Amino acid sequence: MKVIGHLQKMQSKLESPVSYFLPLDDHLEPMNTHIGQHISLQATGNIHCIACGRKTNKSYSQGHCFPCMKSLPQCDMCIMKPETCHYDQGTCRDAAWGDEHCMQPHHVYLANSSGIKVGISRQLPGRWIDQGASEALAIMQVSHRRLSGLVEVIIKNHVSDRTDWRKMLKGSPDKIDLVARRDELLAECADELAELESEYGKEAMQRLDDSQSTTIEYPVTEYPSKVTSLNFDKTPHISGVLLGIKGQYLILDSGVLNIRKFSGYEIEFDT
Repeated sequence: MKVIGHLQKMQSKLESPVSYFLPLDDHLEPMNTHIGQHISLQATGNIHCIACGRKTNKSYSQGHCFPCMKSLPQCDMCIMKPETCHYDQGTCRDAAWGDEHCMQPHHVYLANSSGIKVGISRQLPGRWIDQGASEALAIMQVSHRRLSGLVEVIIKNHVSDRTDWRKMLKGSPDKIDLVARRDELLAECADELAELESEYGKEAMQRLDDSQSTTIEYPVTEYPSKVTSLNFDKTPHISGVLLGIKGQYLILDSGVLNIRKFSGYEIEFDT
């Protein structure tokens, strides 16, 4: 079966294991059914911006053309560093977009993908799945994105805010008692968090002391002993037996492919 369309990041559903779907324009390909099968992805050479549809020779910010990368709020630096959000200064690239995406409650969480990390999101458990977390725990809900970033900055002085994607793709990490680690971290950061609370108000920072950790199982039959990254810019035709899916990666017997990285690329998918 052949399908031609433009890639966007895989959609997922929290089940046991996670169910994955590969978007190719309007077509959603159920990927779990292909595990153990030989699949082929052929880049046609066409790349179109996922925002405006303009044809581009190079993709920026996971699927955007250069003008959109420079002008759209979802491509601004504060998306990567939420503590630098400048909405309150009146300089947001699109205030309506900021109202919908940034001035909304966000969660601060702990996750175990390649070891413990702290992160922020308003889309859980999707964010956890995208990062390949094997277990995760929401520890706080705050009133808006910038505040979540400020909390994250405090906590990341004690734990990482990054995932080692190569380590994540080599197997499941050692289990961590995230509830116990949460309590330790919040105690270690108590004074700095209290300063934030005094500035933004108690209602803006709600601890989630009753939340329980979520365990996530991925559809993987075999992890690679050596992680080899595949790239459409270097190898337009990528194929192999699909051994599993984790995070936004297809794990093939020929290497691993980060689907989200190639958003906007037109692909011919074949099984």
